[in-house]
Amino acid sequence: MSAVRRVITGVSGSPGSLAALRYGVGLARQHDAVLVAVHAWTPPGGDRADRSHPSGHLRQIWTDTAWQRLWTAIELALGGVPADVSFEPLALRGEPGSVLVSLADGEDNLLVLGTGRRGPLSRLLACHVSRYCLAHATCPVVAVPPPALAQLGHGLRGWALRHRGLGPLEAGFPADRG
Repeated sequence: MSAVRRVITGVSGSPGSLAALRYGVGLARQHDAVLVAVHAWTPPGGDRADRSHPSGHLRQIWTDTAWQRLWTAIELALGGVPADVSFEPLALRGEPGSVLVSLADGEDNLLVLGTGRRGPLSRLLACHVSRYCLAHATCPVVAVPPPALAQLGHGLRGWALRHRGLGPLEAGFPADRG
C-alpha cells in the first residue's frame, strides 16, 4: 500500500500551476492516489466588500467563474480529466494558501504547487501562496518551477515580442525550447 493517499494540486491557470498539475498527475499515477485539483478564489474586492454589500446573484457568478477557470486550466494542462487517475476537482472560496494547507492536513497527503517566475523582483512581488504553503503545510510539499517557455515572454525580450505581436515561433525561437 502506498504512503500517499491524495495528491493535492493548486490550480490558478498560471504556467507554473499548469506544470504542477501535470506533475501531480504523474505522482498520483505513481502512488495510485487521488488527484485533487483545487482552485481557491476570493471575490473581487475581497470578503469585506462582499460582506458589506452581499448579493446572492454575484456570489453565484463568482462561483461559476471559479469553476470555469478550474476546468479551463485542466483542459490546458491535461487535455481533460485523465481516465487512469481518480480525480476530484474543487473550486473553494478562500485565500489560496490557507485553503490548500487546510486540505492537505494529513501525513498521507502530498501538496504540489507551481512556483512563480524566477527573479529578484518576482520574488518580492509574487509567490506568496508557495511560501505560505511551504511554511505552514503539515504534509510534504513539492514545488514545481514554471516551464522555460513561460519565462520567454518576460523581461525585455518578452516586452519586444509582445509589442510587435510576435510569439516565440514567429520570432525565430525553436519550438522544442522548454
